[in-house]
Amino acid sequence: METVDVLNGAKLISLPASSDLRGNFIKTFHESSFAKAGIEFTLRESYYSFSHKDVIRGMHFQLPPHDHSKIVFCPVGRIMDVIVDLRRSSPTYGQHYASELSADNHKAYFIPEGFAHGFKALTENAMTYYLVSTEYNGAHDTGISYDSIGYDWQVSAPILSARDLSFGSLADFRSPFE
Repeated sequence: METVDVLNGAKLISLPASSDLRGNFIKTFHESSFAKAGIEFTLRESYYSFSHKDVIRGMHFQLPPHDHSKIVFCPVGRIMDVIVDLRRSSPTYGQHYASELSADNHKAYFIPEGFAHGFKALTENAMTYYLVSTEYNGAHDTGISYDSIGYDWQVSAPILSARDLSFGSLADFRSPFE
């Protein structure tokens, strides 16, 4: 497993993959390999979404004490996955990073606690799969506006939920993350 540091603790991961006449095999989680790469992760919940092309979901996170780290990958289709560092004491505070995750490139993100996460579906029926270190807590689940982070989503008419459209800007967010 290869990893690249992208924003102070966040990592872009090349998941181990092999192919033969039967098809493909991708290992999405291997605790000792992750630990060797400096990723300490305890799985508490997993889920996935399917999104239509040009759907933007995000920028989501959970507030303390229910904040979590995530491992995110795209086993079907393609997404442009975006993270933003919300940790006030981080040298990359307020910075974003984007990378394409897809079934073809078998890349994943490790997203530490204190980051916002979102993505745009680049293909129809793109599947995004999440491994999460805490269970969902609705009272602590929130986000910031996708269009306030300085990233060009390259879509003129994105499809967003009413909830995602209701989020405030990054500039107005008072981060509880250190």
